[in-house]
Amino acid sequence: QVQLAESGGGLVQPGGSLRLSCTFSGSIFGRYVMGWYRQAPGKQRELVANILRGDSVIYGDPVKGRFTISRDNAKAMVYLQMNSLKPEDTAVYYCNARWTSYNFWGQGTQVTVSS
Repeated sequence: QVQLAESGGGLVQPGGSLRLSCTFSGSIFGRYVMGWYRQAPGKQRELVANILRGDSVIYGDPVKGRFTISRDNAKAMVYLQMNSLKPEDTAVYYCNARWTSYNFWGQGTQVTVSS
């Protein structure tokens, strides 16, 4: 059973930066498409970024040019570097792992952007 554990969330001022980390365990990391999603209060969960097995990346439109996703296959970790944060980036951020019909989620980490 895959387990995902996010860390790195917190409170940051507008214009600031945060780096989220996700630790993967329980299967072969390199098989999985890894991603970050977020959900703000009263809104649907939305894609932040995906990184495919060959390191191709896909970003949601609201974060393009500000966020960077990366993965370390040796450490079985995925990261999300968030720069130029805006109040509208406030949400719970979830790590996701997908492979064939398998789809796993972490518990989420809160990111709050506020002055």
